[in-house]
Amino acid sequence: MKVNSTLALTLVLLTAMVGAGVVSAAWGYAVGGEALKGVTQPNGRVGHNLAGRDTPQRQPIALLKETDILRSVRAQMSGDAEPEPDRSSSEQNKAAIEVATNPAAEPSAAPTAGFPLMSQTEGVTLAVQSTREENGYLLLNVSLQNSSSKAVQFLYSFMNVTDDQGRAFSANTEGLPGQLPSNSESFTGTVSIPTALLGDAKSLSLTLTDYPNQQLQLQVTNIPIAR
Repeated sequence: MKVNSTLALTLVLLTAMVGAGVVSAAWGYAVGGEALKGVTQPNGRVGHNLAGRDTPQRQPIALLKETDILRSVRAQMSGDAEPEPDRSSSEQNKAAIEVATNPAAEPSAAPTAGFPLMSQTEGVTLAVQSTREENGYLLLNVSLQNSSSKAVQFLYSFMNVTDDQGRAFSANTEGLPGQLPSNSESFTGTVSIPTALLGDAKSLSLTLTDYPNQQLQLQVTNIPIAR
């Protein structure tokens, strides 16, 4: 008897589909069982939860004796009991008397940074008056004065700024003139450095030379960084 090839192929495909479905169902059941391991149904019995919960123990209340209360009332009515002093006011008065009689007991003021910090060479003075932090920049208030008999020129792009760890920074200078006339007054300006570049630096050093001769060497060290 000759078997139809189309019928045989259909039977093979049906058998394969049924087998794949059985294998898939068995694998899904096994995966679901592994995922639900350790999961239990919550206990909805309220009484069971309250019974297993630890209840805090109440501390016994200390009761005063009637005789002690009557004795205290009689003493206050007769004027024999002394009022309890106000500890806060007495301590404040004691502190005020101590400060008045002993000036050394007053709180000491915060130590200053020792400004201005100056460097002077051949009649030219570079001074750092103060430092402050503003809008993401460390601002150094500096001044320049030329007391010599000849004019001096500066190119502030050559100013060298380093920290206590030897790292060099780029700084922007504003307000200082490019040339200091002889016997001049003091000129003030600012040197700004981005605070993001300073990191954990504690102090700075400024070095400035004249241009183009570079004969003057002005250097201000140990400039504290305002935080």
